[in-house]
Amino acid sequence: MQEIKRDFYLNQLIDKQWNRMVKIITGVRRCGKSYLLFELFRKYLLNNGVNSDHIISLSLDDDDNEVYRDPSNLSKYLKSRITNDEDKFYILLDEAQLAITKEEYKNKDMIKLYGILNSLLKRHNVDIYITGSNSKFLSSDILTEFRGRSDEIRVHPLSFNEFMSVYPKDAYTGYREYSIYGGLPALIFLKSNEEKIKYLNNLFKNIYIKDIVERHNLNGDVVMDTLVDILASNTATLTNPTKLANSFVSGSIKTNANTISTYIDYLIDAFVISKAQRYDIKGKKYIGSPFKYYFDDIGLRNARLNFRQMEPTHAMENILYNELVIRGFNVDVGVVEKHTKNNNGQNTIKLLEVDFVCNKGSNRYYIQSAYSIPDATKMAQEQESLNKINDSFKKVIVVQDNIEPYHNEKGYLVINILDFLLNPNSLEL
Repeated sequence: MQEIKRDFYLNQLIDKQWNRMVKIITGVRRCGKSYLLFELFRKYLLNNGVNSDHIISLSLDDDDNEVYRDPSNLSKYLKSRITNDEDKFYILLDEAQLAITKEEYKNKDMIKLYGILNSLLKRHNVDIYITGSNSKFLSSDILTEFRGRSDEIRVHPLSFNEFMSVYPKDAYTGYREYSIYGGLPALIFLKSNEEKIKYLNNLFKNIYIKDIVERHNLNGDVVMDTLVDILASNTATLTNPTKLANSFVSGSIKTNANTISTYIDYLIDAFVISKAQRYDIKGKKYIGSPFKYYFDDIGLRNARLNFRQMEPTHAMENILYNELVIRGFNVDVGVVEKHTKNNNGQNTIKLLEVDFVCNKGSNRYYIQSAYSIPDATKMAQEQESLNKINDSFKKVIVVQDNIEPYHNEKGYLVINILDFLLNPNSLEL
């Protein structure tokens, strides 16, 4: 089986070694967290001289390890494997939530797993790495409990660059497939489209939704299922909980904005979707509602709609958003004002949208996602909002047209989506 390189995340684990914190690998289910920890990171340790006896690997979802789901047994086992106080030991614990009972979860302060890990953290020769996300104990909960003593490595489905590292055909064919089926690693090894469709449908129904329903006691509730369908239909579209709640009226399902807001938070907590806020660029402040919602994997979004409504513009915007998040940017939806006069000579204000305002440290980029720019009129339309920004931060227009990257007469970088995704330094062109 061909190895999928995930150096971006592996290097984060390597850099965080021995920082006296619990390294917590988070991300949507089946995005490759266990593979990163048990295959890639373990292989790195072995190749760099760590004795296999000093790598304590334990996957709690393996039935052979069921006995260690009891916290007392887990504690005894881990401590028994740390045979002295001089040598360095690595603990790699997968699906940590399985060591927590339902009763314990109701009172997080009483959870024994926290005590076990905190006790091990005090030992100078132990370095701890864990994953965990399901209906009882999502990774966001772990982070809350270990605030100040944890370091998160957020893992996403395969980026397009990672996808192409193992995809056998050309980039254009690869992008078409990626924009349909997404980047969950297991899809790489499924041969037919039918297998991929079945995998994605089963994953959404039997893993993601089931986890959320069980965790939040939503059995028999039809709102969550319908909400996911509506969010999938409105990917990359401005909306808010009130608008979404109104969408239920025609289907005779009773709900309200507060319930919708809560359920959206459940989906965000499970890493299924992300929320982009609106940001007033000139006023330098967040506007609030409405928001845009993006799926962590475009294939999951498409599967939810039975591969209908696969608008290439929305797919491209979702893929671009995910890429920017993977690169470490905080991504907002930008807004600028355009002042005009109506037919009566009165001043009016129109809000123009900048698809993405991307911030990382002191760096900022303004990015427009434009499916195609066939002529000067379309170019003028796409760059109108960028023209209203008075600062000197870089402005980029990403297109699906088959072009070489260039800077237009305004100095804005115009770049093909493939060049943007395949080059980690594309924003520096």
